[in-house]
Amino acid sequence: MQTGAEREGATPYDVSGAELGHRAGECSFDAIVRKYDLARDNPALDHLARIVRGADTAEHDLTPESRGLLAIAQGFSEAYADDHEQLAAELPVYDALYAWCRLQATTA
Repeated sequence: MQTGAEREGATPYDVSGAELGHRAGECSFDAIVRKYDLARDNPALDHLARIVRGADTAEHDLTPESRGLLAIAQGFSEAYADDHEQLAAELPVYDALYAWCRLQATTA
């Protein structure tokens, strides 16, 4: 029997046993950034990955922003029953956070 990801030709992530999942204190976002080598020469994305890791693992104090992102993510989860609607509403927050990380990288 095929999984949903196999049936759709998709890459599973953030589920048990997936290559792009939580491992050794890192989250799925870390796995994606590492697999596709996205943070090379991109300090803003590296910073964003640390913020997300703190929000998405037990290390909520990893960065000063991690607890705030955790609260925002949990709030979106409570506010939306439909995953697609939640994602559409949430993406501008992550876009803004990445823009802020780029700004931090240029002023550091």
